[in-house]
Amino acid sequence: MNKLALFGFSFLAFFNAIAQQPKQQSSSEIYHAIQKLNFLGSALYIAAHPDDENTRLISYLSNNTHARTAYLSLTRGDGGQNLIGSELRESLGVLRTQELLAARGVDGGTQFFTRANDFGFSKHPDETLEIWNKDAVLSDVVKIIRNFKPDVIINRFDHRTPGTTHGHHTSSAMLSVEAFDLAADRNAFKDESHVAAAWETTRLFFNPSWWFYGSTEKFEEADKSAFAKMDVGTYYPSLGTSNNEIASLASSQHLCQGFGRLGVRGSEMEYLELLKGTPLLDKQNIFAGINTTWSRMIGGKPIGAILDNVEQSFNFKNPQSHLKELLQAYSLLMNTAESHWKTIKLEELKGVISAVTGLYLEANSAQANANPGEEITIAIEIVNRSGVEMSLASLFIEKTASKTLNLKLLENKKVILQVPYTIANKKPFTSPYWLQEQGTLGMYTVTDKTLIGLPETPAALTATFNLNIEGTPLPFSIPINYGYAKPEKGALVQPFEIVPKVTASFKDNVLLFPDSNAKAIPVTIKAHADAVSGTVKLQHDDAWAVTDNTQAFSIAKKGDEQTVYFKITPPIDESEGYLRPLVTYENSTTNKELITIAYDHIPTQTVLLPAKTKVVRLALKKQGTTIGYIQGAGDAIPESLRQIGYTVQLIAPEAISKIGLQHLDVVVLGIRAYNVLPELAFKQKILLDYVKAGGTMIVQYNTVNRWSKGFENIAPYPLQLSRDRVTDEQAAVTFLAENHPILNKPNKISASDFDGWVQERGLYFPNSWGSEFTPILSMHDKNETPKEGSLLVAQYGKGYYIYTGLSFFRELPAGVSGAYKLFANMLSLGKKDFEESSEPKSK
Repeated sequence: MNKLALFGFSFLAFFNAIAQQPKQQSSSEIYHAIQKLNFLGSALYIAAHPDDENTRLISYLSNNTHARTAYLSLTRGDGGQNLIGSELRESLGVLRTQELLAARGVDGGTQFFTRANDFGFSKHPDETLEIWNKDAVLSDVVKIIRNFKPDVIINRFDHRTPGTTHGHHTSSAMLSVEAFDLAADRNAFKDESHVAAAWETTRLFFNPSWWFYGSTEKFEEADKSAFAKMDVGTYYPSLGTSNNEIASLASSQHLCQGFGRLGVRGSEMEYLELLKGTPLLDKQNIFAGINTTWSRMIGGKPIGAILDNVEQSFNFKNPQSHLKELLQAYSLLMNTAESHWKTIKLEELKGVISAVTGLYLEANSAQANANPGEEITIAIEIVNRSGVEMSLASLFIEKTASKTLNLKLLENKKVILQVPYTIANKKPFTSPYWLQEQGTLGMYTVTDKTLIGLPETPAALTATFNLNIEGTPLPFSIPINYGYAKPEKGALVQPFEIVPKVTASFKDNVLLFPDSNAKAIPVTIKAHADAVSGTVKLQHDDAWAVTDNTQAFSIAKKGDEQTVYFKITPPIDESEGYLRPLVTYENSTTNKELITIAYDHIPTQTVLLPAKTKVVRLALKKQGTTIGYIQGAGDAIPESLRQIGYTVQLIAPEAISKIGLQHLDVVVLGIRAYNVLPELAFKQKILLDYVKAGGTMIVQYNTVNRWSKGFENIAPYPLQLSRDRVTDEQAAVTFLAENHPILNKPNKISASDFDGWVQERGLYFPNSWGSEFTPILSMHDKNETPKEGSLLVAQYGKGYYIYTGLSFFRELPAGVSGAYKLFANMLSLGKKDFEESSEPKSK
């Protein structure tokens, strides 16, 4: 469940957020919401990825300035790593999207995205903007600016420094600078219907910090006299916390990136450099000279007078005493001309009215999902926890009225309604909108352009309560969720979703055939309705043969599964292809699988994606049988190694012992193991003694200088990690040690084995090592010097220590044949017939 903090949470979000329990506000929070209600100004913070945002500044603008504040992350972080699970690529983007929404729920901001796909690390914005399709991403940024209508825009990164940081970072700033002008140009994007009318933002800022200067010392010494500045360490007595504590809690929502951290307190300065727009006369106030009062909108002055009085005379003991004034302000606002601020402030004001009356509204389905055409029951709960006159005039599910009710809501008397509702036959299935069509390396495809910018797909179903409060009609719309409870976790909420009656899935994303023998491949059919039957057939490439390629299934109960088996015969020669299930049922077909992403800190997500598995005929030789695998930040390599015939035993770090390692042929450390497993500081000697006695130890990449205290060196000899990486997955590879067994036994490695790699060659290569190491490969990105630290081998005692920054954690799950051959050679090193045939090289 998404556990939102009690700080700065927008009342607008209260009624529109998906999969959250109804939030109840204290008097202090209601007062805080009224302060925000009385500020008519907006700020948009722009960067490239989840976790790039400055939560201190977002929280300060939202909770101290009381501005409507949003973060535009150009990507969803799909190309990164995952410290808490195995989700990568599309699934990781879904996870990180929800973590960003959780962060905004804490710091009070709003969240936006473009269609840009995080394709992995990029060294220059030229590459980034070419892969992204610059014009398309730029149109998205312009659209979001025009819709959100910020008074100020703040860039996290500097547009003037291409090539000095991640290409995505610089690109986000470059696009922001360009969009600042284009958003105000009536002729720009006028032919694109999804891009709104022109909007002129007043100021554009760059938010520098010490790491742009190289160190905190250099930043302190730098001349910042021309910058706007603000102390974001302020304490909020009404909330009982400081801004930095809110910011720490917000950034701690990025758990899959390891951003959990302690709260921070005390004074802290943030600086902003004015890049474009009107001069800033008051360097303490970035909204200086901008009208942020109710007089900003036509007819707003009398509304502002009422709400200002509410703020100044707020009754913390009895907020309900302000209801008459709030309803008066609402009626006046309803009668103003349609405008941007009218739409926003009506929702905020309704939230405050709801809060002061203690109104509780909930709409839950009795089931987590349903099919088009299915009738479901929606449980409605309404409680008027005040003495004011209130009634429910009518209730709508989507656009269907249950009936005219005119039901009086008596003080603190719970009203429960069981509402039957039939889902439309043509109701689309629920899934992240950016994943519903096949995208490209750099862009997601979004057919419905109105969705561009939204953080998630709108709720599948919505309930609208038409209430009458003290004679004033007010509509409240909330998403219909699935609410349930677990004894060990309490009340939980997740989105209610529309799904097909059946989905299909393979057990593995990649199926390896090390020889030409046929295999029985399972396909699992899951029912999302009762009494479903049909057939499943495999679509396949011509080189692969499928015996009896039609299997029947029949499933009686919703939620049950049935597994059918297909006999797959690979070609004699090496080959790659795909298997795709085609499920036929009730005159319908589907090829989708339903993926569930479940963590305690986000609402459970389900994603419909095309079901497929990659099949690889691989002429692979190997030596050794038993591998001990110490999981680091999380990867799928153990499953990949099992497929090629290894017995893989997962070893918990606390269970590492001399006796426990003796029977293993190889010990492999997962990615970032030394970064995330502090216990290894106490187990390092045992591991190196295992190598010294004749074992082989493979250490996969770690990030530089991020391991726990206690490590003098992660290797038996000097080894210095760096930020060197090769991001071009097609970069040429040179063999530095052509005769080394790791390139020859038991599989002969050639240049073609580096074809078909995905996303990158590797990352965080060492740039300095002892003479005991032999560098095996050299590679580099365009216009860069050769990088020789991607694969280093050293003999230590009777065994071998291997350090590799090659991205095997991406290549093996992607079924890259050459990566399997090279990894098998690493696992086989020293098992027999090993002869040192190359001289070590120091660097």
